[in-house]
Amino acid sequence: MKVTTGLYKGRVLKTVKDLSVRPATDRVKQTIFNMVTHRMELEGASVLDLFAGSGNLGIEALSRGAGKVIFVENNADAVDYIEQNVRALRCEATTEILEADAMHFIESSSDTFDIIFADPPYRFEETAAIPERVFRRGLLNPDGYLLIEHVPTMMFKSGPIYDAGPVKKFGRTIVTFFHHHTHVDSQEPA
Repeated sequence: MKVTTGLYKGRVLKTVKDLSVRPATDRVKQTIFNMVTHRMELEGASVLDLFAGSGNLGIEALSRGAGKVIFVENNADAVDYIEQNVRALRCEATTEILEADAMHFIESSSDTFDIIFADPPYRFEETAAIPERVFRRGLLNPDGYLLIEHVPTMMFKSGPIYDAGPVKKFGRTIVTFFHHHTHVDSQEPA
């Protein structure tokens, strides 16, 4: 697994060898970031990487100019790999790594973010609750985006406090974007 673009382009990231962590593929990552950068400026952005795994998405955001990334992961082995990756890239000053439950972090954090990535395990039972909790807690800045990677059998609809969409399908993986109602989302380029 490599960083695809930016400051750390081509750098190889370490990850847990078993299936407890499912890193975003390069294709998924490249498409996600193309969609994000079409919608907002990444330079200096504050990023939250929930269910961070190896830190793949957060590190990609740093490579593309994000100002700060908080990684939240409850698997101790995965946290060790995030720490190794951050040290190897010498980006400790722009990162914070927390060994914690992502849902507990959502409920207890008072920080706000421009981008929130959530890549929970496919069998995680609370995935459907993530958008409502993130928006209810006010974790996403007004022009920010929450992105959730999930299985195709789970579909999200807009809620009372957020809009869902666009949705991008990658085989057995779906990525859904979420944003505030007041945020006008531009159409996907042809």
